[in-house]
Amino acid sequence: MKQNKIQIFPSILSGDFGRLADEAKRLEQAGADGIHVDIMDGHFVPNLTFGPRALGAINRATNLFLDVHMMIYNPYDYIEAFIQEGADRLTFHFEATEDVDDALEFIRKCGKKAGLAFCPETSFSMIPKYLTRCDMVLIMTVSPGFGGQQFMADVVEKIQLTRECCDRNRIRQGGVIVPQGSEESLPPFDIQVDGGINAETARACVKAGANVLVSGSFLYEQPSLSQGIQMLRNV
Repeated sequence: MKQNKIQIFPSILSGDFGRLADEAKRLEQAGADGIHVDIMDGHFVPNLTFGPRALGAINRATNLFLDVHMMIYNPYDYIEAFIQEGADRLTFHFEATEDVDDALEFIRKCGKKAGLAFCPETSFSMIPKYLTRCDMVLIMTVSPGFGGQQFMADVVEKIQLTRECCDRNRIRQGGVIVPQGSEESLPPFDIQVDGGINAETARACVKAGANVLVSGSFLYEQPSLSQGIQMLRNV
């Protein structure tokens, strides 16, 4: 299988909330592929973080791709607000809404990439039907809501099953199904992992088939953000 370049999206949740613009510039200078912005509502997850205006402040400070992870109920209601403030990809949780298809379709109609996230306890059986309806699947490797949690190793099997399903059904980037024999015409489907990602766990996830890595605590604990990013990119 032709692999995508490993993409690294540092989570700005682990940065300094009082200096979001400066943090965004630091991540850009460090060579990140984009910035992962965690949106939490205090209901779907027991924590509160950023809203659309904070995303706008990050957007004004950088040209990096903004990867918005909505850990909120009723995500459909907030899609336009986050797009207006600069979101390039909006990922919401399968478990947070009954309007999964409508939300995915609306994000794409707005000209943005649509991601669908799955909590660790959600069965892999829920994933295959959506692979052609979204641009990326996010497989959580911790329970959503807080940074610094321990990686759940049993989720690696779900990553592997997702990649195998994509390969078996010739599903490539953007949820496109390519004709047999022309699999190389598009890069592989994007599988993102988020939670407890460090050099060791990143290696396990990439081996299983993930190609988009979100990391917060690990990167910000390194002497240099750029060195940490390169460490993950080269696992």
